Amino acid sequence: MKSIPHAIAGSIAFITILVFFSATVIVEVGGDPAAIARVKAAIVQGLWLLIPALMITGASGFALARGRSGRLLAAKQRRMPFIAGNGLLILLPTALLLDHWAAAGRFDGMFYTVQAVELLAGAINLTLIGLNIRDGVRLRSRG
Repeated sequence: MKSIPHAIAGSIAFITILVFFSATVIVEVGGDPAAIARVKAAIVQGLWLLIPALMITGASGFALARGRSGRLLAAKQRRMPFIAGNGLLILLPTALLLDHWAAAGRFDGMFYTVQAVELLAGAINLTLIGLNIRDGVRLRSRG
């Protein structure tokens, strides 16, 4: 039963990051500065959902892994520091900075450089979390 909160929190985290990523790409392609600023503000507000979901996923994952071993579990555990580091050191600061700049109407080369870094880091985290979800499903099917 411990796996249910882990799966729910992991799914919420993945979907939230996917929504942030998709909204950013869509608004950058077809939005005006006001729309970009609204998306950046919404992403910062959405951190109140994402951060607890990631924390619950990590904590429940450690609890589920206790006393277990294996190739799939080791792969998930190797990815987690990259996911967490990417989120704390790149995604969180860039989200806050881009929101600040967008609210101030600062859409210059630096804004788009930081935006590109954020999108790359988001794509990496989506990939790594997706791989962890895949491996978690495989682990669960093995019992």
